[in-house]
Amino acid sequence: MPFAVPIDNNVHRKAIFAIVCILTVIVLGMIMEGLVSSKGVVSASSVKVFGAGIYWDQTCVNRTFSIDWGLLEAGSNNTLAVYIKNEGNSAISLVLRTSNWSPSTSSGFISLNWNYSGQVLSIGQVIPLELTLTVNSNISEITGFSFDTIITATSER
Repeated sequence: MPFAVPIDNNVHRKAIFAIVCILTVIVLGMIMEGLVSSKGVVSASSVKVFGAGIYWDQTCVNRTFSIDWGLLEAGSNNTLAVYIKNEGNSAISLVLRTSNWSPSTSSGFISLNWNYSGQVLSIGQVIPLELTLTVNSNISEITGFSFDTIITATSER
């Protein structure tokens, strides 16, 4: 063989070791990617507030229109603090509901709750609230979802 290059046994072993290491990293990466996508669900939801304002800060400077719940796993929850301000001209109470779940089956495995105790908000009053999103431990085949969070202020006249 005119173009053959003599290779000692040590170089051959190093090349094989390098190839095995590269393949191991690739396979482990694929496995880890599969684990994350099969266990976690990511959500973003729009927030609609009627008759009041919703803010990230107590001074009511940073209004929010959406919530990024982040990566959640089966059986986990995430709690976010927000502030609700009565921006109307009469005292109000609040009602929470959700709509437009996508996929629609996700609403059977995911729930949204809050710590609102029914207190009446006077004009201009600001109260802190915690919204908690909980993912059922039996959730499967849902890798992402979205929904609308709707908070409605009802007049107390």
